[in-house]
Amino acid sequence: MGADVSGVDLSRPLGDAAFEDIRDALHRYHVLSFRAQVLQPQAFRDFASRFGPPEPHLLDQFHHPEYPDILVLSNVVRDGKPAGLADGGTYWHTDYSYLDVPARATALYSVEVPEVGGDTLFADQEQAYADLSEAMKDRIEGLVTLNVYGNRDDVDPKSRTTAFRPTEEQKAKRRAYLIRHPLVRRHPYSGRKALYAVSGTSYGIEGMPEEEGLALLRELAAHSTQPKYQYRMQYGVGDVVVWDNASVLHSATLTDPSHPRTLFRVTVKETQRPTA
Repeated sequence: MGADVSGVDLSRPLGDAAFEDIRDALHRYHVLSFRAQVLQPQAFRDFASRFGPPEPHLLDQFHHPEYPDILVLSNVVRDGKPAGLADGGTYWHTDYSYLDVPARATALYSVEVPEVGGDTLFADQEQAYADLSEAMKDRIEGLVTLNVYGNRDDVDPKSRTTAFRPTEEQKAKRRAYLIRHPLVRRHPYSGRKALYAVSGTSYGIEGMPEEEGLALLRELAAHSTQPKYQYRMQYGVGDVVVWDNASVLHSATLTDPSHPRTLFRVTVKETQRPTA
């Protein structure tokens, strides 16, 4: 899992053949990095949107002022006001699994890199599923998870690993009910099976007592985030990273607030609901 792509200048439009090679590589490696790019926000947005239609993030107060499809992730504070969302996604999750039609891919562009920390961890959910026992595969086949925005395993609202609280207006825009997704998801392009959203937004399993469902989800999350399934992405200035949300869980790592960190993020959605 994980591959560097060289010889590509993302500030220029990619031809269809070149983009298809990149898309196929994403399906194979799950996480791609394009090092030391020099991009304007629109060029970054245009590249990310090749993978699908952008879906602006729920927390619209952190949108880029000119390009609302871009979410600004930053621990920088200017004139007493946050420049972006700090400590975003510092727990294992998959993007937009709290939406009916979830994320296809997510792209990050590293604008400002801290001296220490700021890495992103990825966990291969296809390999994690493949390594399950046949008895466990039979047990979870056909199960449906119930998802809602947030981090189910962090109950302390002051913790830095708690999802940022949306406003009541933002909640009303996105959800008034639990979102159903298959626990074992078939990839929309490769057809390979993977565990899906077993950590983060999944708060239960349909038709299963609450504690039993949570216990199963936590067992699967512990299995699928073992170090042997992980890939650690370390950023340099200008690095672009793209990952396949149907194949991986990911987690940001905490950064010392004294070390500035800023990234731009674009998440694009699938064109159809996930299938088992």
